[in-house]
Amino acid sequence: MAIDRNLIEEEGCLHRFYKIVLGWDYIRLLKESSKDSKNSANEKNLGLKRVKDTYKDVDDYLATFEPLLFEEVKAQIIQGKDEEEETEWKTGLAVQCHETDGFYLLELFGDDWGFVSQNDLLLLSKEKFGDDKKRPTAYAFAMVEHRLPDKLRLRMHLDGEIKRVDTNDVTTSKTLLNVRSRIVEQNKSWHVMKICSLSTIAREYVAMRSISSLPYKDVILKAADSIQNSEDQAWRISKPLMDYIQTNHNSTQLEAIRAGLSRRKFVLIQGPPGTGKTQTILGLLSAILHATPARIHTKGKISEIKRGPDLHIEDKIKHWTKASPWLTGINPRDAKMPKDGDDGFFPTTGNELKPEVVNSSRKYRVRVLVCAPSNSALDEIVLRLLSTGIRDENDRSYAPKIVRIGLKAHHSVQAVSMDYLVEQKLAGMDFQTTDKQKQGGGARDRDTIRASIMDESAIVFSTLSFSGSSLFTKLSRNFDIVVIDEAAQAVEPATLVPLASGCKQVFLVGDPVQLPATVISPVAERFGYSMSLFKRFQKAGYPVQMLKTQYRMHPEIRSFPSKEFYDGELEDGVDVKVRTKRLWHKYRCFGPFCFFDIHEGKETQPSGSGSWENMDEVDFVLLMYHNLVSSYPELKSSSRLAIISPYRHQVKLFRTKFKEKFGIDSEKVVDINTVDGFQGREKDVAIFSCVRASKERGIGFVADFRRMNVGITRARASVLVVGSADALRKDEHWKNLISSAEERNCLFKVSKPYAEFFNEDNLASMAADDAAPDGLGPDDMDAADALPYDIPTEADHAPLDDDYGDDVGGADDGGMDD
Repeated sequence: MAIDRNLIEEEGCLHRFYKIVLGWDYIRLLKESSKDSKNSANEKNLGLKRVKDTYKDVDDYLATFEPLLFEEVKAQIIQGKDEEEETEWKTGLAVQCHETDGFYLLELFGDDWGFVSQNDLLLLSKEKFGDDKKRPTAYAFAMVEHRLPDKLRLRMHLDGEIKRVDTNDVTTSKTLLNVRSRIVEQNKSWHVMKICSLSTIAREYVAMRSISSLPYKDVILKAADSIQNSEDQAWRISKPLMDYIQTNHNSTQLEAIRAGLSRRKFVLIQGPPGTGKTQTILGLLSAILHATPARIHTKGKISEIKRGPDLHIEDKIKHWTKASPWLTGINPRDAKMPKDGDDGFFPTTGNELKPEVVNSSRKYRVRVLVCAPSNSALDEIVLRLLSTGIRDENDRSYAPKIVRIGLKAHHSVQAVSMDYLVEQKLAGMDFQTTDKQKQGGGARDRDTIRASIMDESAIVFSTLSFSGSSLFTKLSRNFDIVVIDEAAQAVEPATLVPLASGCKQVFLVGDPVQLPATVISPVAERFGYSMSLFKRFQKAGYPVQMLKTQYRMHPEIRSFPSKEFYDGELEDGVDVKVRTKRLWHKYRCFGPFCFFDIHEGKETQPSGSGSWENMDEVDFVLLMYHNLVSSYPELKSSSRLAIISPYRHQVKLFRTKFKEKFGIDSEKVVDINTVDGFQGREKDVAIFSCVRASKERGIGFVADFRRMNVGITRARASVLVVGSADALRKDEHWKNLISSAEERNCLFKVSKPYAEFFNEDNLASMAADDAAPDGLGPDDMDAADALPYDIPTEADHAPLDDDYGDDVGGADDGGMDD
């Protein structure tokens, strides 16, 4: 009955969500968004509160987050309008309408509704409207409940608009009254425009409202674990597995894994760039899948189970019958799965749907849900697990049954995607699938198989949003452990989605000083809505396990971000300096860390755009690129060299000018992308274009130190920063970076014509004598010698069209603008 109660609670939450959103006046939202976004009086009228580190109770929590979430919904609606400007109005015929629970359910016929999906927000209007400034007489929002090729079932709320979510005060406009009077008439035509999808934010709303039912709600509210975990509450793993983990993980990674075995409700693991975050997650999975309670361990061995007096043979037979009913009937496991991960249920090894052999040391196997904010971040973990596997209690390679749920699975992880596994299972069934489908059984078969695959899986992978889909409500048993990667890139309500059904332990893995969560609403942003649950816990003093040994960057690259963002705690792995030494380091201007001060650069803002571009930096960077790849052809590869900028328009300009200058598209020979698109990736050389160059204006979101941190830590061997020192110095972090470059004699002032900077005489003056790795002279090196032995080739990178780094993630859309 727990699931039924949860479904009832979810339905109640959704009713409130839809009543508020569907009652809004679309034109009023557009007008408000065009006004000064910093109208404090309006913010006060909305009852907005700043996100705090801790909350006294659930009411305090909801009073803060609920109004901010609805501000984000408004911003998504406005952005949806901007993105759908080219969308044509469609026309539909209302054929049936009835009222239930305060909503109007409308059936709308049309030629083709393929452009909309379930949970899309639509605008219905009696008249088309746009740029002619003529106000329509009847219009309202509608949400798609169900879609067929020629028919939509829509949900509408026409009783009035709730302007403040902390009250029930309703105002009814004349346009809503007009819609209400017209919508009950059959065979009336309506013009329809798609606005945006509400799926993700509606799931976040339900998760936020369900916090009161979570077993660890007090931990979330107070950002503190009040229960002190004693030694006998902790879980332990076998000696062979522990020996493996100790051998293959450094000290801080090991501390993180041990923290996980402590059974603390929430475990926070901070993974700075290149510190092996994914490797630590795989070690955690090995440990928690094969852990047992410490209380049953004695001297490193699992104790014998204490036995009572021997039973009479007839009693034994009765017990055997109960324990193994499939000997005389149907296996009850086929009808109902166990509810608890500690009860001896064991998922399948591999991807066959059959139980694995049970032995005492696996008695306490748990079920794990692994989530990430984006599909790319999720698939990176799945690929790593598929390629390296995890270990069992006997330190043998172990391939647990896993499934990757959701949309847009990359082809490299297709073999464990839900859709693929369902088709494979259907193909192997011993009945006529086509006959079943003709009888309407195909969909039911698929639903049954999906539920079976999920129930049998030891590890389920899903994006945060998809973990709130209806598929998860059909599970027979909940997850014991939830691991959220890139947790610092998600707003708090998004992080709550996979936790809404409850679990025993949560791992938040990420880095709050890398990319933040994406928040569209400037109002919600100002009130702290972009703060992740990870960051809020950290600010409140919750213990964080930080990984401190980095294996990616040359020490000269690591030096500044370690000091600026990590209190100087990052250290270099063995031989990192030697493995990241390159031939081009012989020139100071191509060294591990350089800043190029472009004196006369000018920033411009394309008409109608919030983005910026800088043609002078484009010219200089393309000259630098040409000189690098001419002298070192091995860099002529998108897996080796990147051009990064915080602005989409600068990225677009780079790609256009590259094609004009070199006559080829950039994709194959250089990776050009935004900072957001590069999170979790790495290259040999990264050229960073800052764009902003005005001494009067500010530097926009280039001042976001988290984007700065990501931008300058993508390179293994050389990070080459191009910008205006005078403009950037106005920000404290950029001032410190420029000062660091000056102190290390790697700041170069550049003036037009830029070609002179790269002439032979100038380059010769910047040649260094000690560029080769220790023990090698320049004449002894070639391109192959310069490569570190553990960096994959371009072919190795191909499955994810990306580099195979320790850190993963990044926005799926590849970038943000201020």
